[in-house]
Amino acid sequence: MFDPEEIPQIKQAIKECAAVDRKLLDDLRAEAIQIKPNVRVIKPRSITTFSLVATDGTNNKLVYNPFYFQLIRVVDSNGKNLCLDTITPTTDTDFLSQRQFDDRGNPKTALGVLMKDLNCSTLNDLSPMIPTGKKMRDKPTEISKSWVLTYRDLCEWAVLYDTICYQGFTSNTVVLKDGLLRSKIFKYDVVNKRPLFIEMMKKINSAIDEAYRKRRVRIYFVGLAKHSQVLARYSLAMQLENVFPFGEPRFAKVPEQMERNSYVWKEYMNKVEGEEDEQDTEVNKYSMGDLYLVRFGKKGGDPIWAMDLLNTQTAFDTEIFGYLYMDTLDGFPIPHYPACLQRALEYAQVIDFDLDILQDEVVKVVKELLPADKKNIIDYQAFNNTSIINRQ
Repeated sequence: MFDPEEIPQIKQAIKECAAVDRKLLDDLRAEAIQIKPNVRVIKPRSITTFSLVATDGTNNKLVYNPFYFQLIRVVDSNGKNLCLDTITPTTDTDFLSQRQFDDRGNPKTALGVLMKDLNCSTLNDLSPMIPTGKKMRDKPTEISKSWVLTYRDLCEWAVLYDTICYQGFTSNTVVLKDGLLRSKIFKYDVVNKRPLFIEMMKKINSAIDEAYRKRRVRIYFVGLAKHSQVLARYSLAMQLENVFPFGEPRFAKVPEQMERNSYVWKEYMNKVEGEEDEQDTEVNKYSMGDLYLVRFGKKGGDPIWAMDLLNTQTAFDTEIFGYLYMDTLDGFPIPHYPACLQRALEYAQVIDFDLDILQDEVVKVVKELLPADKKNIIDYQAFNNTSIINRQ
């Protein structure tokens, strides 16, 4: 706690710092004005929308110390389970890699399909954030539990890849991803200058082109982020400059310089592969999206979202945002947010009765591991967990 006599001093220091940094806000306002010529009104258009998401890590942990299970689940906006798996932070990743293929080496999961298409025999070949099986066995205490969340994200990308490239769609569809079309979890082979994320996205783009060429089916791939560094940096400046006037839903492409000023890691930007310049010598390794700021509401205070369009589809931006605008009209509980993504998020949650059933199964499994004369300890602990300790 601060001493009451110190508060006025701190307030004065804050005021002086703000006055000195006033130029920073003025500079941001000057940059934000650059967006104005790009702002366009969104006109409603009808199309099929499709989304899928992986269950959030905070919703699918099953814990009975010292046991920890992570449920991996990917669900689409129709409520269909597209991936279901369970792992622990101590799962041997070599075994997990083998689990993606059958005895003949053919993929039996969406992740296996992605690994085969990218010539990856192990999960560590696909992502450096997945530890090798050898390290899991030799140095288990050095392994961070966070790798299971990387595995979850890989499963989500793999299901998206499999859905677009192999399952396909029968009518024109906007495929909406939860998050931007950028990812740093995929490996970049420095020796061969081989960015696996870019390879995957190019295959997705080829499948989209083939769907139109053979079946005249348009597939649009879009990523939506509730938060972004660009939006956080320029939000106040944009409101002060009234970049998105009230009255109509609007969108605007973000100028490259504004992105450059916002990202610490320039390789997270969408650049032409191999491109180099004086300001940025990083090549494109982790992005295939062009960034837009979009307000689906008509009021000045309605939320603005950061959205990526596939960099080969920016010519269709007016149509794409018109399609998504129609999907936001039924958005609930988040206003002016695509309904298909909200449905997928709702279906993906593991809560209430389902979670209780799975948690009971964990307790049952742990109990079966114990000798017969020790099983009553589990029953005793379960009784205590619902006793006076948890009463309100």
